[in-house]
Amino acid sequence: FMANRETIVVVDFGGQYSQLIARRVRDMNVYSELVPNTVSVEKIKEINPIGIIFTGGPLSTFDDCALSIDKEILNLNIPIFAICYGMQLTAQLMGGKVSTAKVGEYGKVEIEYEEHPLFKGIKKKGQVWMSHHDSVTKLGKGFKAIAKTKDTAIAAYANDEKNIFGLQFHPEVVHSEQGLDIMKNFVYNICKAKGEWNMSSFVNNQVAILKEKLQNKKVLLALSGGVDSSVCAALIQKACPEALTCVFVDHGLLRKYEREEVEKVFKEQFKINLITVDASETFLRKLKNVTDPEKKRKIIGKQFIKVFEKEAKKIGKVDFLAQGTIYPDVVESGIGKSQVIKSHHNVGGLPSVVDFEEIIEPLRDLYKDEVRKVGFELGLPEKMVMRQPFPGPGLGVRVIGKITKDKLDILRDADFAFRDEIDKAGLSKEIWQYFAVITDMRSVGVMGDERTYDYTIALRAVNSIDAMTADWYKIPHEVLDKCSARIVNEVKHVNRVVYDITSKPPATIEWE
Repeated sequence: FMANRETIVVVDFGGQYSQLIARRVRDMNVYSELVPNTVSVEKIKEINPIGIIFTGGPLSTFDDCALSIDKEILNLNIPIFAICYGMQLTAQLMGGKVSTAKVGEYGKVEIEYEEHPLFKGIKKKGQVWMSHHDSVTKLGKGFKAIAKTKDTAIAAYANDEKNIFGLQFHPEVVHSEQGLDIMKNFVYNICKAKGEWNMSSFVNNQVAILKEKLQNKKVLLALSGGVDSSVCAALIQKACPEALTCVFVDHGLLRKYEREEVEKVFKEQFKINLITVDASETFLRKLKNVTDPEKKRKIIGKQFIKVFEKEAKKIGKVDFLAQGTIYPDVVESGIGKSQVIKSHHNVGGLPSVVDFEEIIEPLRDLYKDEVRKVGFELGLPEKMVMRQPFPGPGLGVRVIGKITKDKLDILRDADFAFRDEIDKAGLSKEIWQYFAVITDMRSVGVMGDERTYDYTIALRAVNSIDAMTADWYKIPHEVLDKCSARIVNEVKHVNRVVYDITSKPPATIEWE
């Protein structure tokens, strides 16, 4: 199945939108794979794609360090769709000329299209998003201009015989009117895609592959309750229930009811062989009096490995170690470099403590939202599938200062009340991540007629796409009012609630 999969290869020239282009193709129900510009013609032949897209990039084709490609790729007669830098490079390699324009074009620009299959159903005039200072000024043999703007005579070109098409603008961004329709024309009219990439066919194919691979074998998975490891467990269980053992470590730093939810779903609903290890006392002992965030993370990571190792020894040799690695992890560890194993979210070096023969990563081709769709296909509860990001060290990095059982219990209750109120207000799908933090600050308050000297809880809610940057979310005041009243009334030892209104940068999403 893997070899026969209908694929569009996206060749990355370092543009900021490279991942977005790959995502757009998948949204059209066609599998896409991101490869570096150094990809060999042999590798392309091996993938056997129905089409190739060249992305934009930050460099000029005149730069000494300009990125290029194996020119033989242009002669494979596989349809090529070249965007921005990719368009200029292709023109140059095919006998055309690129020059620095008198006027650069940045932002929204008016464009005029010629009649062409690439522009089928597209309005003759429209607005597109440009970002370039160089332009293609002369085309090689067999090429013709098929769009123009006020300052760029060749805003798009085509070589119908060789199936090569170039756009100076970015069709993948929302600012380009009908840009996605142009991409769709390339994918469906020119590459003749069937559009069979969807999550139910992914599940069926993956289950068939896993069934064959895992028969009479043993698989071990470190289950965290996070989306990736949960979907990975459910997928393997569907394929080969007798093969899988999951180990779930409760380090005492989980949110309220988290352990119970994980056990309910996997033991009762999925009947998975789940080993829960309650190591909370050990973790708390190791973290006693530690205030430095980095030290906390290291202790939690190290301790996790020790606990997991102890369990793995009891289980003995396994054939496979399963991991919930997903496509962005693979891409971030360097496309084109050798496959980098993503260690479990809590640890660095989990594989070295398990006696196993091979790692399996059934989700490594999927983006996060695709993983969520698979979760729904497999019948995982919405609460688990739509679970927001949760740090590996858990609440350990949301307790500022020393970690104690008391502070963790206060935080669990405050966090639960906050999340519950966000849910009731219908905002849980609007906000990417929201949580409470217990600060190390105590202040004077009044409860009834008595003075109190208690903790301050900070609330945090942010929206982000990739966690690299984040904006604080404007929770309506009346909702914040309910959250604050509920926390102060229900949670002992809290007499003050504050709301964090800092974006990232300058702040990070987590407080530690």
